Amino acid sequence: MSVVPADVLPGGALAVEEAGRGAAELGPRARMWPALAAVYRAQLSRARVARIPLLFVATFQSIGIMVLMRGVVTGGGEAESVVAGSAVLVVAFVALNLLAQYFGQLRASGGLDHYATLPVPPAAVVLGAAGAYASFTVPGTVITAVFGCVLFGLPMAHLWVLVAVIPLAGAALSGLGAALGLLAPRPELATLLGQLGMSAALLLGVLPADRMPEVVRFARDLLPSTYGVEAFARTFGEHPDWAFVLGDLAVCGAVGVVSLAVATWAYRRAAVR
Repeated sequence: MSVVPADVLPGGALAVEEAGRGAAELGPRARMWPALAAVYRAQLSRARVARIPLLFVATFQSIGIMVLMRGVVTGGGEAESVVAGSAVLVVAFVALNLLAQYFGQLRASGGLDHYATLPVPPAAVVLGAAGAYASFTVPGTVITAVFGCVLFGLPMAHLWVLVAVIPLAGAALSGLGAALGLLAPRPELATLLGQLGMSAALLLGVLPADRMPEVVRFARDLLPSTYGVEAFARTFGEHPDWAFVLGDLAVCGAVGVVSLAVATWAYRRAAVR
């Protein structure tokens, strides 16, 4: 018969001490920016497989719309709206439509449980995925803008403003897309909502505002991407009013902060269910 010291029994002092040591060895919760960078790199690597089809579909769609609109729009402010709206539509296709589908499928498949076990802030998960998806829109948006300028004879001197338009419009639309995907009870509904949101960005962003009824213009003002479109369209003028451009970009950025905050809340809500 073996003799076991009382200290190592489940209720002994040594067992309690070892349990306390085990709990103390847990690492601290990851900080926001390192966690965001890690999630961004992981999502970027994951989405890289579908990069070429993604860029082709989003870019081809916007270029096709501009070619169709060329038959009814010849130039002036209407052409500026068409080109700006088509360029931002590339961002909407990815950041709003595809991100809604991604988070809808992630919630339905239980993928949120994996992220919930990681010691990363919820905002890092939402921002990392949104940033990765929005990053793929940069080449397509630039190609669409250049093609539109050539097609309608618009100046390309201020295309550098896309450096601000793409991330700000992308943030606003990514937050909205992520929130739709996380709040939808079924992945099919998330896909439907993403498609409807992209259709709204198409109809309200590409079509000239002067030809819209007053009620539709009000709905257009509620769409986050509208302010990115307006900021980009204003730069085609001979002497752009940069105060209005900065104002539109500021509104777009503010909407992006709000939409990403809502998406983070939706992630917390979906992760605990």
